[in-house]
Amino acid sequence: MCGGIGYQDQKIYFPQPDARLPVRLRDGHVTWITWGRRKDEAIGKFPNGGWARLVSIKMGKWKPWHPRPVLIPVESFMEKDHDKHSHWITLAPNMVIQALLAERGGEQRVYIVTEDTPPEYHWIHDRWPRLIRLPD
Repeated sequence: MCGGIGYQDQKIYFPQPDARLPVRLRDGHVTWITWGRRKDEAIGKFPNGGWARLVSIKMGKWKPWHPRPVLIPVESFMEKDHDKHSHWITLAPNMVIQALLAERGGEQRVYIVTEDTPPEYHWIHDRWPRLIRLPD
């Protein structure tokens, strides 16, 4: 499901209490937005976790958070297999991760969009970040 990302020599992991993801703005600049919501956070306005299934977005389950698609520019992401071993996947230079920007009460959170894993990586996990190829 993408438990961590690699961005400009940084490793960011979802369990970190202050984890933020780099979100690429339309003008090409990057801003940092809090990655999802952890179970130990005080009662909040956002769903627990750091991921949004593509199918749940299409079904409208995220509508209360006014979802908008955003792009996460990363060099790599980390998945853990069923034995809890980490596997870092390096992306091609023109690839990014699709995410969902959720908003409520003037606050924003970002959730990585997930879909079924490609067959060649299914042995690692059954959910995978949605990867987007940028135009050359």
